[in-house]
Amino acid sequence: MIRGERVELENTATHQGIALNRRIVQLLTAAGTVATLILGIWIYRTGFFEAEGSFKALLDGMGIYAPILFLLIQIIQVVYPIIPGGVTVVVAPMVFGPFWGFTYSFIGVLIGSIINFILARKYGKTFVRAFVSEETYRKYYDWLIKGKRFEWLLASAFALPGFPDDFLCMVAGLTEMSMKRFMTIFLVFKPITLYFYGIGGASIVTWVFLNMPTLIKGWLAIQPVLQ
Repeated sequence: MIRGERVELENTATHQGIALNRRIVQLLTAAGTVATLILGIWIYRTGFFEAEGSFKALLDGMGIYAPILFLLIQIIQVVYPIIPGGVTVVVAPMVFGPFWGFTYSFIGVLIGSIINFILARKYGKTFVRAFVSEETYRKYYDWLIKGKRFEWLLASAFALPGFPDDFLCMVAGLTEMSMKRFMTIFLVFKPITLYFYGIGGASIVTWVFLNMPTLIKGWLAIQPVLQ
């Protein structure tokens, strides 16, 4: 086999591997979304927000293994997204309380982000491209050639909602940014956003769950008026 043919076969195999991993991520995300909805319905029906709800009793029975299990889920979610983004961050304060919920969530996100950075640095562009669409990859990869401007983008992603910050941790691994610099940006900009996002989201979800019967009754009551 001549060199050109070998390179072409390697490139084809690489593109096929990237496409396969993208499909796997999409399928796992879809399955995770369905599982999250089912779990949410189950938690609501078991009376989670009651003082002696069965879900709370289950967590109490797990003892120290409950936060350990959550940490593992949070780390996996950051590296290989299988649950809709932000769900675990919102759930943590609801399950463990504001302080410990934030603490466990922050530790999990921190470890997952470091893993993303290291994996991207070790395996390069092929690894990073496998987790997002080609359009998203090109959109943010173009920032790599803008030097310090990428650092501002990364800081903004950590500080503001709506950015694919887990993916940008991988992109950061493709730059010449040191681990120390990456950690500094993360520790300065991520904690505050993570705290308010988790506490705010938990408050909204808790209010919705507690007032669900009233909301449903109100919706049914106004249906004759709307028709």
